[in-house]
Amino acid sequence: MLENNRAGESAELGGTQGPSLEDQLRGVMRRKQMSLRTEDTYVGWYKRYVRWAGLRHPRELGAAEVSGFLTSLAMDGDVVASTQNQAFQALVFLYKEVLGLELNGIDAFRAKVLRRLPVVLTKEEVGQLLKLVKGPAGLACQLLYGCGLRIAEVMRLRVKDVDLSGGKLEVRAGKGDKDRVATLPRSMTERLRVHLENVRAVYEADVLNQRSGVKLPGALAVKSPKAAESWEWFWFFPSGQISEDPREPGVRRRHHLHEIMISRELSRVAKLAGIEKRVTAHTLRHSFATHLVLRGVDIRSVQQLLGHTDVRTTEIYTELARAMRGEITSPLDDL
Repeated sequence: MLENNRAGESAELGGTQGPSLEDQLRGVMRRKQMSLRTEDTYVGWYKRYVRWAGLRHPRELGAAEVSGFLTSLAMDGDVVASTQNQAFQALVFLYKEVLGLELNGIDAFRAKVLRRLPVVLTKEEVGQLLKLVKGPAGLACQLLYGCGLRIAEVMRLRVKDVDLSGGKLEVRAGKGDKDRVATLPRSMTERLRVHLENVRAVYEADVLNQRSGVKLPGALAVKSPKAAESWEWFWFFPSGQISEDPREPGVRRRHHLHEIMISRELSRVAKLAGIEKRVTAHTLRHSFATHLVLRGVDIRSVQQLLGHTDVRTTEIYTELARAMRGEITSPLDDL
């Protein structure tokens, strides 16, 4: 049955005797251990597709309607290629994994692949920023630049992932579900050690207060449920608050530091430093890569450190580094 919500906020699709289609979609993604961010993104695209189709059930629709929706995103919504592809992946998942239907013959107008230059800070600007950061969020900012991490990667670090004695940091299940190793900046060793002592105090307080253990990745929660209460699986950047688990109603536990805390800290120090560029967590990652190229590190090594699948994604930093070096000068300077 289709329940038409005339307020237009959402569409609940499902029979009165069973879960809605949204609940079914979330259920499949949770069984597959997909991230909460991906879950919310795919549900968002499902709802947008259904609203576009006049609140008809996806079973009544098919490749022609999906093609029309994707075309409308490109032509009317003016989305970029990566956004259009994300919508496509979400709908393919819905049809294949939830409805058991294959989508064949998708023929949509393709959105433009835009080549945007990333915002990169100079080494002096990075130095100004990182001297001003404070607290756990500030330390996370230093790791973003020091190791070239994505914001999700730094937030999801566990105690076991940071090897101070070995001088390395392990990124587990990064983008594309890939693992990689990063070298810890030697200059951060003592700050990280002090941070870990503070985190240990938080962990021991949670144990004393019999808090629920931390959320475990994948099937580990079933195979080794006790690991949730262990020190090695505790968050390297734990949240300062206890909150309800969005996937386990009624269960209150400590989650990792929220990305908004890192974004706020970066905004605060960028303003203090008088930096007029748009500074985000990814700006620090872009700056890390560009500064490595400026130091003469080969592009393949930079690709590996960033966890890029295709070296062409990494090559933009070579272009930026050449510009920053001033290798190509304007003919105006010769006059």
